[in-house]
Amino acid sequence: MRSKVKTDMLSLTALSVRTIAFCYAPDGARYALPAEVQWTLSGAGMVRQGQTRTALTVVDDLRPDTDYTLMVQGKVLSFQTPACAGLVNIADHGAVADGPDTAEHAAENARAIIRAIGAAPKGGTVLIPEGTWISAPVALRSDLTLWLKGTLKAPADRTGWPILPARNHAGKMLGSWEGLPADCFAAPLYAVGTNCLTIAGPGALEGGGDRGDWWTWPKETRQGAHRPRGLHLVNCQQTQLIGFAVRNAPSWTVHPQGCQDLTIAGLHISAPDDSPNTDGCNPEMCQNVRLTGVRFSVGDDCIAIKAGKRGDAGEEDHLTATRDITISHCLMEAGHGGVVLGSEMSGDITDITVAACEMRGTDRGLRLKTRRGRGGRIDRITFRDVAMTDVETAFSANAFYYCDHDGHDDWVQTRDPAPVTHLTPQIGRIEVSDVSITGISHALGAFIGLPEQPIGPIHLTRITVQDLNPDAIPTAPVMADHIRPLRHAGIAHEYAQIIADTDIPIEEGGLTLLSERTD
Repeated sequence: MRSKVKTDMLSLTALSVRTIAFCYAPDGARYALPAEVQWTLSGAGMVRQGQTRTALTVVDDLRPDTDYTLMVQGKVLSFQTPACAGLVNIADHGAVADGPDTAEHAAENARAIIRAIGAAPKGGTVLIPEGTWISAPVALRSDLTLWLKGTLKAPADRTGWPILPARNHAGKMLGSWEGLPADCFAAPLYAVGTNCLTIAGPGALEGGGDRGDWWTWPKETRQGAHRPRGLHLVNCQQTQLIGFAVRNAPSWTVHPQGCQDLTIAGLHISAPDDSPNTDGCNPEMCQNVRLTGVRFSVGDDCIAIKAGKRGDAGEEDHLTATRDITISHCLMEAGHGGVVLGSEMSGDITDITVAACEMRGTDRGLRLKTRRGRGGRIDRITFRDVAMTDVETAFSANAFYYCDHDGHDDWVQTRDPAPVTHLTPQIGRIEVSDVSITGISHALGAFIGLPEQPIGPIHLTRITVQDLNPDAIPTAPVMADHIRPLRHAGIAHEYAQIIADTDIPIEEGGLTLLSERTD
């Protein structure tokens, strides 16, 4: 059968042996569809039907190596699921569901899952059946599908938890913390250097941040190691994450690090709004990443795109570029930022597209942040067809971000021009169009570049503001020293080139307090 995996408005976003994700995107579709639609999937002598209100739909329990035809609102596409070399059930290798939440039981289940992974042939599938499977961290391997139908749950007790070293035997970065090589506890699920790995299914990965002590020491270490991620992919290629939930990670929820050709489709990523550093998905030093139909509700940034940072002594051998990332049909709720770039961006972040997304109740919509000492470049950023509701500041770019131990030092925060060196960060072209906003609190936009390195051009077209938050309190719209508080402002900018439609209000007076200005 010749596959036709894309038609007008209907496309196959992800394809694995038993799980697919398809996107139906008529006019007006963002995360949600304008109206509910029906779909029909036929193949293997059977017909399945369903309804969906979201642009991205995940269908599970398909047969491997089988021809299928999908029909949605008169649009038709055909595809063939890949073959499966063998199915291995973790229960057949000694894993026990619904057992006690102890370090001992978690270690026993981890050993059983590792045995199942070892028994799976190349191109095979490891099944985590329905039920709750408490397990210590497990490393995945290449040419494998992990079929997640149940819940894989990290234990509350971290006794015996493995540590991922900062670098491997060849000196390449493995463990990390905020853009630098660092020892960190291994994630409940992690993979290093894999090719052709898929994790798919309707189940869940529970990171254990809500039950262990992880959230009580956000910036500290234990046993010399930083907190683990929820799902950590290091130097992996051709990876698919399809359909499952990831909840309550100890720190960043999904962290692809140094990965290429990554598809993330239909995940539901969540953590309490007060949980520290539980960013939703942070692609770092990655290329060719697609996030489609992902729902976020987390304690920090929903999506934070990063490219590592230089160390205090100038260490930069671990840096590579992040580029070619597309984010579409996603929903960002209750996070610090909807889509954030930086502040770790020393390796360069370029060619990022955000389209057809919804943001509700995030502090900021599109947010770029960096500071002196980072170096690196952010450029060619496209942000279009996005609906924002109750977002405090819709767009921001801040070159005075006060992060790290020296973030408030005068050399970082002074408005006097500094010499331009390889440590001077650059923010280039940003294009924002077709954005509707309801309930702004602080500012439509806040852009502050360095006097020695202004940012832009920033193009703003076809932006509509339908309402303002009447309860808004004047607040600094970016995290930098000496910023004046704003309420219901338009575009406030300083050391930035703004090219905007004539109906977009441009504020006078910049962002820096008058008492701190040097011009």
